[in-house]
Amino acid sequence: MSYFHRVHVEVTNICGLACSFCPPKLQPTKTMTLEFFEKILTELKPYTKSLALHVMGDPLTLSNLDNYLDLSLSNGFEVELTTSGYYLKKNPFSTLFHPAVRQLNISLNAYNKNDSNLSFEQYMEGVLEVCNEKLQNHPKPFINLRVWNLDEKCSELSFNEQLFEVLGDHFEQKLSMEEVLTCKTKSIRLASKILLNFDSYFEWPSLISNHESHATCYGLKSHIGILANGVVVPCCLDGEGVINLGDLHVNTLKEILESKRAQDMIEGFAQGKAIEELCLKCSYKDRFQESL
Repeated sequence: MSYFHRVHVEVTNICGLACSFCPPKLQPTKTMTLEFFEKILTELKPYTKSLALHVMGDPLTLSNLDNYLDLSLSNGFEVELTTSGYYLKKNPFSTLFHPAVRQLNISLNAYNKNDSNLSFEQYMEGVLEVCNEKLQNHPKPFINLRVWNLDEKCSELSFNEQLFEVLGDHFEQKLSMEEVLTCKTKSIRLASKILLNFDSYFEWPSLISNHESHATCYGLKSHIGILANGVVVPCCLDGEGVINLGDLHVNTLKEILESKRAQDMIEGFAQGKAIEELCLKCSYKDRFQESL
């Protein structure tokens, strides 16, 4: 039986934004009911102890996120929350630092890729307030501030330098974008359990992509995804359920993972082959071949 580092459970596919680096959402708007979420937790117990409540949506858009976190905690799961940062002030600290939360990921480059009435100063004020609250009152969770907008053209250099100025002043550190690019830095420690993480833009997998490559992958190995509509997908980049392995409204997770389609994928990846067309056209898997 597979044991996953984490399972991505999309409690909602509502994001509230339209970031240019994300594909448009094609699935109908959907929020997973608490009853179905609890059913999923029961099924997941033999497979993982770590949940990421995110595939395409932002869990912080939910007014009753506490209820999902309460259920996660009572069922023995730790939770990662991934957010654009736009909804931080709409959630109390008691939610953001709920006992179930192990990690809070804030995608800082979301601000630069949206039209909003929120000023950069207002946006960063919310981010820094959360960081201050963590340092003062909540030793447990990690906060990862994500800057995943690097590319060969340095197209976001101006925004990143503006970001570095604010973060450097607040955390009393000298931050250099030039050093990050030169040394290919992946992470900078800003304070205790507060990290600034870097990565490059990536192309979301699509059936219309011209890319084709065979390789192995972490999908169905380190993680799987469960969409808000109950569809199980092999990885967190299949937000539209192109590779529909099964529906948890109909089948058990055990049945889905033992299905021929899932097993063919696992066997293919073990041989360095992308069996599914979406996997064949996915360029993201090419990033980590040396580390597998």
